[in-house]
Amino acid sequence: MRIGEVAAAVRLDPQTIRYYERRGLLPEPQRDPSGYRAYDHSVITRLQFIRAGQGVGFTLIEIASILDLRGDGVTPCTHVRDLLSTKLRDVRTRQDELAILGEELEGLISRSDQLDPVDCTDTDSCHVIPRPARQ
Repeated sequence: MRIGEVAAAVRLDPQTIRYYERRGLLPEPQRDPSGYRAYDHSVITRLQFIRAGQGVGFTLIEIASILDLRGDGVTPCTHVRDLLSTKLRDVRTRQDELAILGEELEGLISRSDQLDPVDCTDTDSCHVIPRPARQ
């Protein structure tokens, strides 16, 4: 298959496929006599895996580490589980940070309901958002 056919099959831009090749996520394809890339059908499965990995939040480096293990003949299940556990911890930390930010935003909205725009005399900022305390 040529790159356009692969791209259409997995709904990716051909440039993305070339980028994945440069990053080492895809093996170097064979070339046909006219120099065009000639892919076998296994590249579709690999691209689907890359997209699925990105879908769960893996970076291309993390995906490459999984593919490298598999390429070395190692079953990557434990590694994937560790990556997923780390990703989950990161998500939960971010959720906590977002909850705090949400409370701060609710406080600012409440503050804005109590302030009169006429009292906003500072031409450089808005009195709804308080200035940080000087240190």
